[in-house]
Amino acid sequence: MNNKQPLVSIAVCTYNGEKFLIEQLDSLLGQSYRNIEIVVVDDCSKDHTLAILKQYEEKHPNFKVYQNDQNLGYIKNFEKAISLCNGDYIALCDQDDIWDSSKIELQLAGIEDCTLIYHDSEFVDDKGLSLDKKKSDILNMYQGESSVPFLFFNCVSGHACLFNRKLIPYCLPFPQEVFHDRWLAFTAANNGGVTYLNKTLVKYRQHANTDTNILKINKENRKPSTSGYQKMMKILNELSHFSKYPYLKQKDSVEKLYEAYQKWVNSYFCWSLAAFMISNYKLLFFIPKKGGLSNLNFIFKHFFGGKFKHDSSS
Repeated sequence: MNNKQPLVSIAVCTYNGEKFLIEQLDSLLGQSYRNIEIVVVDDCSKDHTLAILKQYEEKHPNFKVYQNDQNLGYIKNFEKAISLCNGDYIALCDQDDIWDSSKIELQLAGIEDCTLIYHDSEFVDDKGLSLDKKKSDILNMYQGESSVPFLFFNCVSGHACLFNRKLIPYCLPFPQEVFHDRWLAFTAANNGGVTYLNKTLVKYRQHANTDTNILKINKENRKPSTSGYQKMMKILNELSHFSKYPYLKQKDSVEKLYEAYQKWVNSYFCWSLAAFMISNYKLLFFIPKKGGLSNLNFIFKHFFGGKFKHDSSS
């Protein structure tokens, strides 16, 4: 092992993942970049996940396994996994994907002075077969130093990102109300910038039990959708966290959006939120790969205050 190369930690979170775990772990151990440690935190699995992990730990000295005393949920479990990593750079890993062997090597070469780098992913089914669609087919991939594109949307998947450990003091703890990968993208944009590697380096498995079901696989097995009012309050909570982030670069814009959204939630008619969306259209709607009419419809819905949603859900 060449110790002159930076150490890269791969933070893996597991929970009842025995079905796909071996294929994923083998893809991590097969990385062309060799100076890695694999840090796995199991979140109280009830299947054979922990037994599989212990077998790998016994065989590979750079493989470390930790088990939680109580279930944390995947957001806080990733937070714990990151805190246990020793690497100069950290990559996040789900339990059910398959990594390209050059993933870490290419990301490390491409990150340069940015804080976080991410790449494209190919959607595959539960058997690992291609679904003929990539993440970039449905989302525009942002790179830069503005956090505004991440206020409503996200294009950075956790499994696709590698970040400099200097980001840790600026991203932890993760707020429970915001997906950890979106929070990482938001905080990285405020602290050194996000860059995109236009290569497909992960087979992103879509199945009924995955936490993120972007392609709506097996929708009948998913949890019931939330009401309009619940979605509205979720966005408000997210914007609250974003606006209170102490290292904001676009402080004025983010705080104005939060204030406008808060006012909109508590009003029957409120024009300030829609006006803000129109004036910041380019960055706010950079990520969704939708037609202009779809985005304008999103804005149009915000001409009428959130009180209508609240009343209809009562």
